[in-house]
Amino acid sequence: MHEFTSMRIAVTGATGLLGNNITRQAIDRGYQVVGISRNASNAKALEGLDVETLDADITQWDSLDKLSGRLDAVIHSAAHIHIGWTQRDEGIHTNQSGTLNAIRLAQKHQARLIHVSTVNTLAIGSPTNPADEQTPGDGQVPCTYVVSKRAAEQCVHQAIVKGLDAIIVYPGFMLGPWDWKPSSGRMIQDLRNGAPPLAPSGGCSICDPRDVATAILTAIQQAPPGSRFVLAGENWTYLQLWKEITSQFGKRAPWTYLRGPGRFLAATAGDCLGKITGKEPLVNSAAIAMSSQYHWYSSQRAIDQLNYHVRPVHESIADAIDWMRQQNILT
Repeated sequence: MHEFTSMRIAVTGATGLLGNNITRQAIDRGYQVVGISRNASNAKALEGLDVETLDADITQWDSLDKLSGRLDAVIHSAAHIHIGWTQRDEGIHTNQSGTLNAIRLAQKHQARLIHVSTVNTLAIGSPTNPADEQTPGDGQVPCTYVVSKRAAEQCVHQAIVKGLDAIIVYPGFMLGPWDWKPSSGRMIQDLRNGAPPLAPSGGCSICDPRDVATAILTAIQQAPPGSRFVLAGENWTYLQLWKEITSQFGKRAPWTYLRGPGRFLAATAGDCLGKITGKEPLVNSAAIAMSSQYHWYSSQRAIDQLNYHVRPVHESIADAIDWMRQQNILT
């Protein structure tokens, strides 16, 4: 592998929350970066950056095969994200086919692959025992996102067995700047005028995409082949998270948790609405079930081996809000 400042890396999903943070940090380190997305050459997320762009559909090998020259690493952060029961075929096609093509790209260039999975492919944690890379069991809701990301990750495991130099990372729930779509920033948008009285009864492990990006770039050089790292953060309930977000806007916070009959009614109403309209809403029975679980994780392996840093959640939220205001994403 080449010296740090002469490295050339490809980043799929370069316009997404994590991919854009990776791209910007890699450029700051002096790396040559190829930003890959469907419309990379005209994307506002890459505007003004010293980056080579490749307009490519990751599910189509011919569009990726156009990439020439040396590559030291392929960071595969592109993904189809849908927390629900629908879009199953699209999710599996994008996440599995895209991953197979990322593997093929790494093999073609004899490059290291960093595959961005998710903590949602791992076992469920708990308030008393956060899960990690080795925790046995399951417990995940088999929604489109979980099933498709597990299928994608299995492709990487199979390639590693056959000799691919690959690392798998498992980010938690990311909140931070450079969320152009927005993705997780949608929660901030939804809560800027105040929260509903009831919050989901579960919790998540909140991390900052800047910290996750730093750990991924470190892994290119330091992680042993075939290693796996949870890149999560502070373990909070959704009630805590929603209270923190609304407090930064000075708006009303939720009172308590959504439980029992209320949870059932919300899930049923969401599913019924989806059947009537033909489009599954964000609030559906899969999303309700997932947000009722404790997706709490330990990142100790990454802290020990990658010097992974977890900044305070309130800082990530504040920076995300400031950035969204600067981009007129929050009005």
